[in-house]
Amino acid sequence: MNPVSAGHAGLAPSPWVQRWSALVAPGAQVLDLACGSGRHLRWFAQRGCHVTGVDRDAAALQASRELGELVTADVENGPWPLPGRTFDAVVVTNYLWRPLLPHIVASVAPGGVLIYETFAVGNETVGKPSNPDFLLRPGELLRAAEGLRIVAYEDGFLDAPPRFVQRIAALRESPDGEAARHPL
Repeated sequence: MNPVSAGHAGLAPSPWVQRWSALVAPGAQVLDLACGSGRHLRWFAQRGCHVTGVDRDAAALQASRELGELVTADVENGPWPLPGRTFDAVVVTNYLWRPLLPHIVASVAPGGVLIYETFAVGNETVGKPSNPDFLLRPGELLRAAEGLRIVAYEDGFLDAPPRFVQRIAALRESPDGEAARHPL
């Protein structure tokens, strides 16, 4: 698993996740992949969502045991733990395992949102992770979300703490074809 995914106890939710959580209705089913100790599970549960967290670290998951469904799974070495399930929102932060990208996108239900933020090429010049296996290449997140409607995308450098990131908020259109109003 990505070396940065270790426990997020005490960390505030990502500002990117906070911003785009307006696209997630109360009561929505939310998946947080590589959730660590659950900072985003807590954020969405406090907004009335039903949360599912997946992480390989059972001890980290214990911090979120009262929030919702928790799945201990090594998604890099085992099968996808949620076959056939879709969610109104899928959240991924500070984690990249390329073989999972199709599963992640397929887990977004019709009318649902993908909120993803992780490290990008360039980060090796400022710190960890520096392994290219854990750094998105230019435009890679856009290509992974092909078939979804891109609401927001950024690829660049953030100052505090210094890091290179790519992040996306993308929607799977509803099958009824009705134009949805998405708050920006």
